[in-house]
Amino acid sequence: MAADPCSLRHAAVSTWLAAGLSPVEVAERAGHSVAVLLEVCAAVLDGQQETSNQKIGDLLGDG
Repeated sequence: MAADPCSLRHAAVSTWLAAGLSPVEVAERAGHSVAVLLEVCAAVLDGQQETSNQKIGDLLGDG
């Protein structure tokens, strides 16, 4: 049984966020505001502290 369109859309948006796309770009592609995007899909970003720290370190030349 195929998922409903809303579930497929949510899965796509969550995948884009988890892949590291900018929330601004993801919201634009999804057709809604960043606030709505983060309210609905922010859970997918939980638990990424290590990855975030590495990205910050790389940007600052520490990693």
